Amino acid sequence: MNIFEKIIGNLDDKLEWKAMEARAKALPSEYRNAYKAIQKYMWTAGVGSTDWKDNSRIFQGILDLFEEGAAEGKKVTDLTGEDVAAFCDDLVKDEKSWRDRYRKKLNDTIGRS
Repeated sequence: MNIFEKIIGNLDDKLEWKAMEARAKALPSEYRNAYKAIQKYMWTAGVGSTDWKDNSRIFQGILDLFEEGAAEGKKVTDLTGEDVAAFCDDLVKDEKSWRDRYRKKLNDTIGRS
């Protein structure tokens, strides 16, 4: 990674993020609101992956699912189930999460004492 990428981040990743946000904005309000709520959950609950490519793949998949569901006239919960948090947790169950990273850091720190 060059100094420019360290300062502003990877431009391709930013363009990909903007494209995903544009797709989300084009969704009907029920889906758009659900997508935003899922994003917030993934980021704040620490269940999102520590790797951008994994997160990108997950969010792209959610957008694909929501676009298809909206086209078919389904409700969001028809796709996610009533427990949307469990739906999200299942999407990242095999990914290394931020929570995992912080748990390891805490255990390593205490283990050094």
